[in-house]
Amino acid sequence: MKYFRKLGGEKIYLSPMNPEDAPIYTRWMNNMDMTNNLSTSAVILSVAAEEQWIRDNQSDYQFAIVRSEDDTLLGNCGIQELNHLNQTAEVGLFIGDEENRGKGYGQEALRLLLGFCFHTLNIHNVMLTVYSFNERAIHTYQKIGFREFGRRHECYYLNGSRYDKIYMELLRSDYLTPSM
Repeated sequence: MKYFRKLGGEKIYLSPMNPEDAPIYTRWMNNMDMTNNLSTSAVILSVAAEEQWIRDNQSDYQFAIVRSEDDTLLGNCGIQELNHLNQTAEVGLFIGDEENRGKGYGQEALRLLLGFCFHTLNIHNVMLTVYSFNERAIHTYQKIGFREFGRRHECYYLNGSRYDKIYMELLRSDYLTPSM
């Protein structure tokens, strides 16, 4: 078995990352269209470097996003900057291939990750960042309940234009409110 259902949803589940998937992650991380959203478009990764990164992060909260119906790897999500004292964390995710975006996989992965943050890790405040041109992601984050709390103006240069970095957060009490 290549993946393990650590956190299960309807269409997807989250599994510990598998070093065997390094070639797939490397293809995604070297795809300019995909990495522009992550601000890593200038980074060039080898399969060996990606495999080492996966191995080095096995004890962290980094998950493969896997489609339930056929165990296809869709992307990655994870928790960074985890601070147990202040009960804060930062999350991030991506769906690797364009044909798998806009199908609700990212939203479901983020909801599973947030449930893990709030219920299992007892986090109070979760934040993320997104670039102002990524309107689809911003809409998804707002739909889940994230609110903008700041911007770094014109800090990201891409294809001749400058974009803002938007800082968004979600409090545990807002996430757990039934109306959401």
